[in-house]
Amino acid sequence: MSNVPLRIRKAAVLGAGVMGAQIAAHLANADVETLLFDLPAKEGDKNGIVTKAIQNLAKLSPAPLAEKSRVAAITAANYDDNLEALRDCDLVIEAIAERQDWKLDLYKKIAPYLSDSAVVASNTSGLSINALADALPVKLRPRFSGIHFFNPPRYMHLVELIPDRETDRGVLAGLEAFLTTTLGKGVVYAKDTPNFIGNRIGVFSILATMHHTAAFKLGFDLVDALTGPAIGRPKSATYRTADVVGLDTMAHVIKTMADTLPSDPWHAHFQAPAWLTALIAKGALGQKTGAGIYTKRGKDIVMLDLGKQDYVPSAAKPSDEVAAILAVKNPAEKFAKLRASGDPQAQFLWAVFRDLFHYSAYHLADIAETARDVDFAIRWGYGWKLGPFETWQAAGWADVAKWIAEDIAAGKAMSSAPLPTWVGQVDGVHHAAGSYSPHTGKDEPRSSHPVYRRQLFPDALIGEKFDTGATLWENDGVRLWQLGDDGVGIVSFKTKMNTVNDAVLDGVQQAIDYAEKNLKALVIWQTGDAFSAGADLKGMLGMVQSGKIDALESMIANFQKTSQRIKYSLVPVVAAVRGLTLGGGCEFQMHCARTVAALESYIGLVEAGVGLLPAGGGLKEIAVRASQRAAADGDPFPEIKRMFEAVAQAKLSGSALEAKQLGLLRDSDVVVFNSFELLHVAKKVAASLAETGYRPPLRARDVIAAGDVGTATLKMMLVNMLEGRFISPHDDEIASRIADTLCGGVIERDSQVDERWLLDLERKHFFELAQMPKTQERIQHTLTTGKPLRN
Repeated sequence: MSNVPLRIRKAAVLGAGVMGAQIAAHLANADVETLLFDLPAKEGDKNGIVTKAIQNLAKLSPAPLAEKSRVAAITAANYDDNLEALRDCDLVIEAIAERQDWKLDLYKKIAPYLSDSAVVASNTSGLSINALADALPVKLRPRFSGIHFFNPPRYMHLVELIPDRETDRGVLAGLEAFLTTTLGKGVVYAKDTPNFIGNRIGVFSILATMHHTAAFKLGFDLVDALTGPAIGRPKSATYRTADVVGLDTMAHVIKTMADTLPSDPWHAHFQAPAWLTALIAKGALGQKTGAGIYTKRGKDIVMLDLGKQDYVPSAAKPSDEVAAILAVKNPAEKFAKLRASGDPQAQFLWAVFRDLFHYSAYHLADIAETARDVDFAIRWGYGWKLGPFETWQAAGWADVAKWIAEDIAAGKAMSSAPLPTWVGQVDGVHHAAGSYSPHTGKDEPRSSHPVYRRQLFPDALIGEKFDTGATLWENDGVRLWQLGDDGVGIVSFKTKMNTVNDAVLDGVQQAIDYAEKNLKALVIWQTGDAFSAGADLKGMLGMVQSGKIDALESMIANFQKTSQRIKYSLVPVVAAVRGLTLGGGCEFQMHCARTVAALESYIGLVEAGVGLLPAGGGLKEIAVRASQRAAADGDPFPEIKRMFEAVAQAKLSGSALEAKQLGLLRDSDVVVFNSFELLHVAKKVAASLAETGYRPPLRARDVIAAGDVGTATLKMMLVNMLEGRFISPHDDEIASRIADTLCGGVIERDSQVDERWLLDLERKHFFELAQMPKTQERIQHTLTTGKPLRN
């Protein structure tokens, strides 16, 4: 088995609950044909339970399906009628409720129907994998493991892979490659211990926070203000996260820790607080029931006040002293000040960190192979910027260890268990050679699995450095560089949020000049989580308000020139897109020879939201593509209409797959599920284009325009929306100009125009809109609040 590559053509998910259905959805996102099983319905269609679960996928937020039509890849099935269908499945994931007896009964039922090569896994969040494996036939055990997805499965990067004592190493390697590349996940191997790594450490952190909330008599909202982005954690912080997860689920996980970890030195703290038990008894389970620790009253979010036993307004903020400490950039200085401060909020934060560090160090050898596994599990599964060991190391390993030991001796820590000996023998756990393993007593390097060769810039731990290549040329806006000697250059922007200004525009053009003389292809790729937030709005507004219209006109002309330079470059230019790809960023990728987009790419021509229209060639490119599609039936209008609605409403795709449906990506563009593989794939695509004798497209001189008839038809749609007050008069103004540009202006239907004609229309309407007060109000509002203004 270990010498045969793991090929997964068809999968089955057992259990159509929230988790099982969403795992099936993500398999469908990746084009894996999937059977979704559950119990037969007692009345009506026997697949009724599963059918309802599949239909519910379209209602969930955030959306489990990256594009709605992917639901067709999921087939409803039930355990009475469809077990024979399991014979064709290469992967079977069990995702039923966390009851070991139920899982064991199900395994006995399905075992006779599994093929000799099928890989079987449980999505349990904490039950013993070996105990589950013991219920399987002996021949199945080498192909069984735990695969623990975090919720929601599409978005959470972490998957814990937990072998049983007999799991075949080749099976694990195949699963790791499938999970990493096909599903886009970050795999962490966990030992078969209760709650594995992520929930073991993550839930303890929540328990410690709850314990110290009571000890320091702080309100839930204040604790959330202290334990969210202020310390590098998600906005939902602690108690909002509990509401989102479900208070009943939280209590269940806590009980699991109490039941399965009787000898844990922190066992006395593994119990749900009285207030949590009381809320659950009332049916206030958090977000899913509309009330929990927080609830909404009208438009206001209110918080449970334990003293008043009622909900009160939520508005607490850190004290001035603690806010100043948290603003300190040097971690060592920050932690020293937290520990030394007499402010209860500072003491609370130190206590929470101290006990987290203590617990993580004490249990490292029990739950993981290396400190790397713990930090990645918490970062990827809980959304922290730094894992517990990274945070400790950044704060000064030896000093923090000394302070923890002093607090343990003074009886201040939650447990009197001593720190393990290895803590005093190292100066941190992450170094250039790898991450510390208490099992080998040395730093262990990252995995040598071939799948990781595709990650040219993997998620870096503190202190890790990766080859950033050799600079070929740069200016203030961009860096042109090369990684290796494959002849593929990489262009990266230097601006905040990779916005586009004159230095970027000039830099891209000069990078293409360089590439045409010295390279065979170019990739535009950014090191941040956003490809580009579009044009530099602040700079543009400044030009308008100071009367520098000529400078603005020059910039937009240069923008169009850059887009055209990308499109007609003699070497292929490939865009490697992930995250936000807005406005001008979207226009750049539309002009590339090919786009390689990470699944979680949010792409849109969103200029209408700030009172403008796309003027970097985006509308021109839509008109050209509509004309090319019209070659079959001679009518570009249906495509123009579809794209008009997306642009006029400033629609943002919910994924790269949805961007294809919106027409912002082409059918030939490539979607990559793991964003860490994006640059590798983009470089391969660029090199492939070059190797196959790439030539730029011929300049479009015969674009079939929808003309004034098309514009009139689109404006009629706007009239109805304006009269119904769905849009404002300024929305109508913007959309009318978008319609005029897409349809080619005031010309007869089916007239033929060239690209220059369309680019001139873009610029004309852009300048006129830019000088309108209402547009300037929109831009200023967006710059100030980060939100659109519909004036």
